[in-house]
Amino acid sequence: MEEEKQQKFRQALRDVKNLPTLPAVVMKLTKMAEDPDVTTEQMGRVISKDHILGAKLLKLVNSAFYGFPQRVSSLQSAIILLGFSVIKSLIISASIFEFMEDNDRELWEHSLGCAVVCNVLARRLQVSDPEEISTAGLIHDIGKVAIKMELPQEYREIEAMVHDRRISMREAETEVLGFNHAEVGGWLAKTWNLPSKLVEPVAMHHNPSGAKKEKMAAAIVHVGDIIIRCMGLGHGEDVWVPGLEQRAWQLLHLTAADVDEILVEVEEKLWEVKGFSLDIMAEFEAKAD
Repeated sequence: MEEEKQQKFRQALRDVKNLPTLPAVVMKLTKMAEDPDVTTEQMGRVISKDHILGAKLLKLVNSAFYGFPQRVSSLQSAIILLGFSVIKSLIISASIFEFMEDNDRELWEHSLGCAVVCNVLARRLQVSDPEEISTAGLIHDIGKVAIKMELPQEYREIEAMVHDRRISMREAETEVLGFNHAEVGGWLAKTWNLPSKLVEPVAMHHNPSGAKKEKMAAAIVHVGDIIIRCMGLGHGEDVWVPGLEQRAWQLLHLTAADVDEILVEVEEKLWEVKGFSLDIMAEFEAKAD
């Protein structure tokens, strides 16, 4: 019976109805990206037809967790700077986070904060495509959003368990559902045909050594998630900082002195992100009214 129940939950989350499967613009852009004759200017024009989406994308691209030295003023420039995979993920992110309710402010701020730390870590470690790792940090907890939207009764049960028994969200999810939000995030990222550079860090952010191709990216998101929680940007009742996987830490070759410097840099960027987050939440609240 337990196995049947678990299968039912898995199916509900794989058939997500309340979250966008894929915005129409992403499907169109995916086809365009496969055509070598299509220019970034043409892709930018497709996105800009949706004025709200275009504005959100530029706001995300210019936020502190990407840290470009100059303001990115056009969608064409954003596509060139970030690449199609990241732009596609950001379009999906904008759609997902729009579905968050007012009491999900903590998860939104945690996600933004994790993206900032991932960006700082990736640049310090001179990893190629640091923007992709920042984006993986931004969407690493999409599984939590899916569970809340698709399994509201079970989500309330998970929240109560976290509050009453003082256990982590991940432990409560496993107890109630038989799997956790990281696994759900991985399923969603695969459903949306995101590249493994984004899928694995999302799916393995609590178990980075389980990543097959993207161990470094998964390790960075894992450590980024822990650092931002240690800095006080967690998610609601889930106050527990996840355990640090030793192999992931060793892979990054960071020293205590490195961590001190990283914290200073992250702290500076978080001031900018805080303002960005408040702007976004004000937009959500205005829509709700």
